[in-house]
Amino acid sequence: MKEIVVEKAVGTVLAHDLTQIIPGEFKGTKFKKGHVIKEEDIPILLSMGKRHLYVLEKDDTDVHENEAAQRIASKAAGNGILLSQPSEGKIELTAEIDGLLKIDRNRLYKLVSQDEIMFATIHENIVVKKGQKLAGTRIIPLFVPEDIMKAAEAILEGGPIIQVIPLKKMKVGVVTTGSEVYSGLIEDAFGPVLVKKFGALGSEVKKQLFADDDEEMIADCIKQLVEEGMDIIGITGGMSVDPDDRTPSGIRKAGGEIVSYGAPVLPGAMFMLSYIGDVPVVGLPGCVMYSRTSVFDLIVPRLLAGERITKDDINGLAHGGLCLNCETCTYPVCGFGKA
Repeated sequence: MKEIVVEKAVGTVLAHDLTQIIPGEFKGTKFKKGHVIKEEDIPILLSMGKRHLYVLEKDDTDVHENEAAQRIASKAAGNGILLSQPSEGKIELTAEIDGLLKIDRNRLYKLVSQDEIMFATIHENIVVKKGQKLAGTRIIPLFVPEDIMKAAEAILEGGPIIQVIPLKKMKVGVVTTGSEVYSGLIEDAFGPVLVKKFGALGSEVKKQLFADDDEEMIADCIKQLVEEGMDIIGITGGMSVDPDDRTPSGIRKAGGEIVSYGAPVLPGAMFMLSYIGDVPVVGLPGCVMYSRTSVFDLIVPRLLAGERITKDDINGLAHGGLCLNCETCTYPVCGFGKA
């Protein structure tokens, strides 16, 4: 930054905001930091009492904050992301579609480890809505050297670091287990909950079967739903470790490849995830029926986005896996499920 007389400032870059005061008419910022001084600005600056200005010195190859933000955002954004126009050096990234937010956190961390680059996001693996603000980026100074920009762009060459994956409209099969429901002693209350929960995510429960506490019967119901072309299968009831709870063994007998029996999530510890081929089969504990937010909300949207969940993915839920059961639920605007 250097001081320069106003008459010689044409073409230079203003280093700070300048306020203009016209008594009874106007008081506010007339020229903002980063403004390039033009010939027609000189009389106005003189009328504001400015005989000297502080301007920024830069190399011919330095990149202005607006251009820098545009270059970073355009390479960082993937499917389903909309960019705002640069405003005072910042660009906001919003959801162009409804879907599951995914962020390449490792490359995000590498990006912001570069000097003078800023990129901030909300948490990933949540369902976002069209128009929702997801991220913002800018550089810290008004200008950065071209070599810093090239280093940042090299990190982004591997593909986007933020994108929205649309949820697939899946056909859902449900197996409700338990002798009390199968025999008609009590009415099933879990099925309607799943109809509502899957429906809110754009999928539809196409068929619901009922089974006694018998692993062969449970397995046969699961196989039938697979044969009938269901894309995902939810099993309710019998997910505890009581001796007469046969759902986990029924899933295994149906050919389920078990990813995890148990999840470091409350509510949702007795959750089971398995696959029969490419069909996810999820054992849903009772908390999914009565809790506003549970393990269902952390795992099922990712399955509907076509993601194949691993044991490491489930273990990663431990940090943030405790729901505080707030009187007014604000999920996903809270820490639940956020690493």
